[in-house]
Amino acid sequence: MYYKLIFSVKLFIMSFTFRKIVIMDQKEFIKQIKKPETYGENIDSINFLQTHISYVALTSKYAYKIKKPVDFGFLDFSTLEKRKYYCNKEVELNSRFSKDVYLGVYPVTFDGKKYSIDGDGNIVDYAVKMRRLSDEDLLKTRFKKGSVTIDDIKRIAEAIADFHKTAKHSREIDKFGNLDVIKFNTDENFEQTECFIEKSISQEQYNDLKCWTNEFYKKHKDLFKQRVKDGKIRDCHGDLHMEHICLTDPIIIFDCIEFNERFRYSDVLSEIAFLLMDLEFNNGKALSEELCKAYLNYSGEKDDDRIHSLIKSYKVYRAYVRGKVTSFTLNDSSISDDKKNQAKKTAQKYFSLAHSYILED
Repeated sequence: MYYKLIFSVKLFIMSFTFRKIVIMDQKEFIKQIKKPETYGENIDSINFLQTHISYVALTSKYAYKIKKPVDFGFLDFSTLEKRKYYCNKEVELNSRFSKDVYLGVYPVTFDGKKYSIDGDGNIVDYAVKMRRLSDEDLLKTRFKKGSVTIDDIKRIAEAIADFHKTAKHSREIDKFGNLDVIKFNTDENFEQTECFIEKSISQEQYNDLKCWTNEFYKKHKDLFKQRVKDGKIRDCHGDLHMEHICLTDPIIIFDCIEFNERFRYSDVLSEIAFLLMDLEFNNGKALSEELCKAYLNYSGEKDDDRIHSLIKSYKVYRAYVRGKVTSFTLNDSSISDDKKNQAKKTAQKYFSLAHSYILED
């Protein structure tokens, strides 16, 4: 119904702009943004990607990200105004740790025949323009080649710890460290993955993880309260995994969560747990252990059983979130069956990893 409604609306005028805002034909739009002539660069080809929330066009020099008109509850890009707002937030927030990467927000225009980035015609959407980072410098790429060193891991740990020490902290942000908010996040995860039981997650995994999570909260109420008192709840990155770190000098971190403060305002240990989990998901257990040790050292965290139990709980949470988000692809009509099958296998692997953590002593 949502997309039928979108396609049926032809014209929408915004009072705060001099140009008409036109609701675009999504199929034709996707077709055209894959073409080099849509962009103002002298380019021969476009590498087009998409996630459950974005279209991404990669040229030789730049990357253009356009948010999909979707509403998942925890994320709402359903209107043009919201997409513009969150494009600007994306640039603002990522400038905290990648100052020369995010180049600005540009209108996507339509002149009646063709779509363009910052061209003539009416505004139909907005795109975040980024300097394209070298794939060869990505932590994920270096890891796959087996060229990540202990020194690299220490540099990453120090960069993240330094960011966490200076990240925004306030009484309002502290509220997101309260157990009721944290439990709301995990309850939402379980609710939103019920439809994937026996698709990407087994009934046994679902039941075990839900039970373990709720029991952990009951046993460690005081620990969560202490984290808030110690000022460990910060305005973090929110999506810190290997594909969002570049092994440059200095380290570049990018693509943080802009669409929901609830996912970005978190315990710093939840943040580092995400990267630890991602390394382990990719069979990098030894590097994960080195990263954990280095981060605890640089950040001044205690290296004790209570801290490690909390990190473990956050690794469970992070693996589950990745399984959930990957599963959303299964319900996306614009994704091919082959891509959906790949996504299903990936989601199953994330849920299996989350389950394996709770089986550890």
